[in-house]
Amino acid sequence: MEYNLNDIVEMKKQHPCKKSNEWKIIRMGADIRIKCLGCGSSVLMERRDFEKKLKKIVKKADINDEETN
Repeated sequence: MEYNLNDIVEMKKQHPCKKSNEWKIIRMGADIRIKCLGCGSSVLMERRDFEKKLKKIVKKADINDEETN
């Protein structure tokens, strides 16, 4: 599955806040940091673990937004 910085993704398990199951990818490298869109907390995990827990990509990041950041 192809994912990039600022993409909105859905994970297999829901976050304990129960507000949202959608996350924004805010850091990519050997580790990936994702931010809950419900409560704003962030989680850092290894890329391999992220790929196991990823369910689907909800929304691809807008290329124009990435260039301005």
